[in-house]
Formats: sequence, C-alpha cells, structure tokens
Amino acid sequence: MIKKTILALSIAASGAAFAQVSVTIDAAKPGPVINKNIYGQFAEHLGTGIYEGMWVGPESKVPNTKGWRNDVVGALKDLHVPLVRWPGGCFADEYHWRDGIGPRDKRPVKVNTNWGGVEESNAVGTHEFFDLAEQLGAEVYVNGNLGTGSNQEMAEWLEYMTSDSKSTLAELRRKNGHEKPWKVDYFAVGNEAWGCGGEMSPQHYAQLYKTATVFLKTPPAVRPKFIASGGNDNDTTWSDELSKIKNKIDGISFHYYTIPTGVWEKKGAATGFAEDQWISTVKNTLKMDDHIKVNAAVMDKNDPQKKIGLFVDEWGTWYDVEPGTNTGFLFQQNSLRDAVVAALNFNIFHAHADRVRMTNIAQMVNVLQAMILTDKDRMILTPTYHAFKMYVPFQDAASLPVAVANNGKYSVGSTTVPQVSASAARAKDGKVYVALVNTNPNKAVDVTVNLSGAKVGKLNGQVLTATAMDAHNTFAQPDAVKPAPFSAQASGGKVVVKLPAKSVVVAAVE
Repeated sequence: MIKKTILALSIAASGAAFAQVSVTIDAAKPGPVINKNIYGQFAEHLGTGIYEGMWVGPESKVPNTKGWRNDVVGALKDLHVPLVRWPGGCFADEYHWRDGIGPRDKRPVKVNTNWGGVEESNAVGTHEFFDLAEQLGAEVYVNGNLGTGSNQEMAEWLEYMTSDSKSTLAELRRKNGHEKPWKVDYFAVGNEAWGCGGEMSPQHYAQLYKTATVFLKTPPAVRPKFIASGGNDNDTTWSDELSKIKNKIDGISFHYYTIPTGVWEKKGAATGFAEDQWISTVKNTLKMDDHIKVNAAVMDKNDPQKKIGLFVDEWGTWYDVEPGTNTGFLFQQNSLRDAVVAALNFNIFHAHADRVRMTNIAQMVNVLQAMILTDKDRMILTPTYHAFKMYVPFQDAASLPVAVANNGKYSVGSTTVPQVSASAARAKDGKVYVALVNTNPNKAVDVTVNLSGAKVGKLNGQVLTATAMDAHNTFAQPDAVKPAPFSAQASGGKVVVKLPAKSVVVAAVE
C-alpha cells in the first residue's frame, strides 16, 4: 500500500506554469570536495551496539566472519562505510587497550560504568576492530584515553598498532596474530573533555593535548591525523582555543544531538509523537548549520588556511529510550523523521565542506540513530540506513552551488522552518546529483530544478517517504519504510517535480 502511495506521488513532470520553489544548480562552479568521511560511522561499547548487534564471536551459530555478523557487515558494506570511530565516546576515556589484546578467554572483565553498569568482556579489542574495518573496507578513527589513561599508554598503543620494527610492542602484536602494522588514519586525544572526559576548561585541555601529541609518534609514512576534543552545541570557546594550536592538529571534534523537546531530562518519544514534535525536531536539527557557522568563523580567524577540519564526530537524534529497555543502552526506534533529519544534516555538511571533513553519526547498530536494529539472529534496516544509502553518490563528490528561490515555509503554531532543503554535487561518475528534502509532513510541494548553463532532460533516482510521520520498520514489517524509484521528465525546457510530503529525494540530473 505504501509503495502504491509513493508511486502515486511519483515525482513526475508537471505542466505547471510556475513552481513554488526553484532550485538552481551552478555546475560551472565546483566547490570543495565533499569528503567521503562526512558519511562516517561510530561504534561505541554501549548497550548492544557492538556485542550482539555486531559481534557474536567466532563460535556463534549466527553466520559470522572472525566473530562479526555477516548480515550486519554486508548491509554496512552496501553503505560504502568510509570510516568507523571506536571505542567511544565516553567509554574511550575509561578504556585501556591492553585489556583488549591476547587470548579472549584471558582478557579481564571490567564494568562499563558509563553505559548501564554491565560487564565489559573486552572480547572486542584492537585486533577485532581492525578485522571489522578490513571487512568493511573502511578507514579507522581510534579514540585515545586521556581521562583515565596517560600519554605513555596512548603512545604505546600507537606503537603497538603502527610499528614495523622489532620493538617489544611490535613483537607482541605479532605474537597476538598480526604480523604487519595497521594504518591508523585518525587518532583522537580524549573525548568530550568538557564533560565525561574530565570536565576540563578549553585552556587546560589545550595544554594537555599539546603535551600528549609530543609523545604520539609513528613511522612518518603512517602518521595518523590527530584530532583534538572540541566543544558542543553553540559553544565556540573550544574551537577558538584549539585552532590556535600550530602543530600536530588536523581536526577539532564537535558534538551536537537533535532533541525534540530541547530538554535533556525529557527528550521526547521516538514514535507516537504529535506534529509539534515533528517540527521541533526539524527546527532543532537545523541549528546544526548555525553551530557550524559560528565555530567555523572562529577557526577562520585563527586558521585562515583551513588546515584544521571541524569534525562533527557525534551527531544524530536522541530520544527517550524505548520503554522496558535498559536506560543505559540508549536503544530507540528509528522512523521516517530520522531519515529526514539525516538528509537535512547531510545537506548542511555539504554546504560547509571546506571545514567539515568528517562526521560520525551516533551510532551504527542498536544505539541512538542507528543504521541497523537487531534481535538475536534477526536484522532490520532503518529509514536512516536508507537515507545514507541514497546519499552514497555524494561521497568524494565536488559540491556545487545551489540557489533556492521562493522557498515555502512550514509552520506549526509559532514554530516555522523552511519547507525545502537542497544540495547538489558532481559525483565521481561524472553525473550531477541533487538531493531534496520536504520538511512539511502534510503537503507536497512543486520544485523546479534548473542546471545553470544547460538543459535538464530528466531526473532519475529514489524517493523515501511514508504515510505516517513515525512510520518505521519492525521485525514484523521490515520494509514498511524503504526507497521507491523516482523519475521526472522535462517539459517545456524545465523539470517541475512534485516533492511528496515528508520526503527525501536523491536523483541524477540527466
């Protein structure tokens, strides 16, 4: 029934004399490349995000490769996951890497004090994480322990991972089963130093960062890009202080979560919400644009050459946990609203591709705004997963200027947001792709797509929408929300498309 509804709303050529919204793409002026790592993922030792959700162990009856679930890894590979951040999050500043090497049955069992107070078996450690990254074909982002660790511990971890010498640590890695060194693409010094990472001031952390990076050494050819723990929300003091550092800093992290109510203690439900929480979620997620702008402005002052990236390495929706689940596991359902949120953020990140060179949604499986939900040996894909897959052509594409004219407004009570969000880029396949989002859950909108200096013959791609605002996939109905084919033909020298209510469209311009 949903498929029929989508097809009935199919974005077909319209004979309208004018469009409510005009989207003009300037293909002659390519902008910064949209770094593929803007589509990065995040896997923290939290709830069933790793254990059960991804890792079942080599002896499990669930089909796996080196302990990692084949179904989950296969689905993630289809997203072309470019990079994975691990082991946290707040967990990172209590993680001691030596606990996660050697025979798994001899590794110490710890307590995960951040997330649920459950036992941490350390079954997934350095070797297992690199196995996952290798299966995914992804780069790695390792988060070091500054909080309860030391400079020596971080330095020795890097040596263990990257040294090709005969040092004791390199030989220990070989003894544990990996002859050749790994490539660590990114290494962060701590996480959320303003909060769970130590409740530090920017000035104090900046000095600790500079001291730590003096000792973080690798062979020059495999030096990782170093990331400093930055601020959150509209706080620019961290980006200001850290962008003054001149050596061994390639990125500053930034965190922002979308909460429907804006109230941490009572965030709002993942499903069954009223329209006032649909629009409040959209409004709050659009704040990402302003947060990036103000942080980028202070970075431009201190780093005009833009050598340092702004890495939004935690973002996504955060709701009240599903009733009956462990509050420390952060398990929430994922609806069409989340897909709209993801697409709106993608469009924002594209617009700031000169500074934003990595982002990591929180998180991959079973935690917060997840790609995948599992239950024992079963797996379903979420609407957010489908949004990520639709946007794959934007990885490493050249951003293109987009002008949106006559944009409508969507309002509920005193809250108003723009109705249409748009982004465009020339992908590696040479085609121009356009992404469109209709934030209005009730009304379709006519959109004219123009390609400056060229005629648009047609658009081909996919549309993601559903009847209900909180439509979501379940194990009983795993395909309740999924993309449908999309096409639009030109008429009278232009393409006028009817963008369905509460929808995401990604299409190639031909």
